[in-house]
Amino acid sequence: MKNLANLFRPKTLEEFVGQEHILGHKSALKQALLSGNFPHSFFYGVPGTGKTTLARLIAGKLDKPFLQLNATNFKLEELRSMLKQYKNTLTKPIVFIDEVHRLNKAQQEFLLPVMENQEAIIIGASTENPYYTLTNAIRSRSLLFEFSPLNKIQLSSILEKVFQSYPCHITQEAKDYLIESSSGDARAMLNLLDVAMELEEIDLAALKILRSTSLKDGSSEDDTHYNLISALIKSIRGSDENAAIYYLARLICAGENPEFIARRLVILSSEDIGNANPNALNIATSTMLAVSKIGYPEARIILSECVIYLACSPKSNTAYNAINEAMKAIDDGEILPIPKNILPKSKDYLYPHAYGGWVQQKYLQKPLEFVKHTQKGFEKTLFEWIQKIKGS
Repeated sequence: MKNLANLFRPKTLEEFVGQEHILGHKSALKQALLSGNFPHSFFYGVPGTGKTTLARLIAGKLDKPFLQLNATNFKLEELRSMLKQYKNTLTKPIVFIDEVHRLNKAQQEFLLPVMENQEAIIIGASTENPYYTLTNAIRSRSLLFEFSPLNKIQLSSILEKVFQSYPCHITQEAKDYLIESSSGDARAMLNLLDVAMELEEIDLAALKILRSTSLKDGSSEDDTHYNLISALIKSIRGSDENAAIYYLARLICAGENPEFIARRLVILSSEDIGNANPNALNIATSTMLAVSKIGYPEARIILSECVIYLACSPKSNTAYNAINEAMKAIDDGEILPIPKNILPKSKDYLYPHAYGGWVQQKYLQKPLEFVKHTQKGFEKTLFEWIQKIKGS
């Protein structure tokens, strides 16, 4: 194998493909790079979109040493030793930390004085959202940039460069599958091609033996992909179990990632079924876990079981509407002070259990109503419960 992903890694910023929203001519980051005043930054997004490559290119553009670490085996002593050699010099290295979401709190705290004193420029990369994995102090001292999956045109341009250097016999169907099944991940596309190039001719059947299912995660621009998942969701919402199973079969036969299907079912279980059948969320969540551990072909049975259950469940969008209305009220300026009786350590708070389970007291400064109770499925029971609790 030729290790195409490494051979065709961009050597200059001009060769870098994608992320125009970050590196466009008018972007602040591009201007910061040109001025040499580059901020501490964290790149996050799906694999194969250029996070590590861009960090290397930035180091080259700024003419700074590039110190690469991985959070999976990160050692503070190793970083201290690396930084020590630059302590009394004017050189500020770039410290690049891959899988940065794996840093624990102590390791993140060690980075704070390094960032604050500008001992180095810290750049991190992660497939997980740093808004949830990095501390407030780290985020306060840095900028966060989300990387988008590469689109079909961008992936195609990378493929053409490869074929110019390494001509091979490949069908148009195989080219299309290379791009579409890689879901915006250039590394995955080139790794698949790397193995396939051992063949005299690359066709669709050969690629499907190497990658039987797509890496799709909802990022594809293929209309058929979106149409099928939309048809599945709407069929379940409409309680047509046969139509739902048909569209599930279409998705499976097209090689759709089972985990993507399962995630959409989890969303539907709350958005369209909700408390009309609260167990729907448990079933969908269990399905998501099961298919992630098992995969095709057996995952098709698990998905089928879940789809039939959801389609046959009573439907309600009460929870969906309630949270949307509450958030809209807040966006419209409905910011109420918390009543003093329910503030921490308040002496005026009435403990409901001391009054048999419920007692009248103020929880909002003025009445607001977001939850519209219905008589659908288990929601009828919930309404009866709340009526009994309040003695209505």
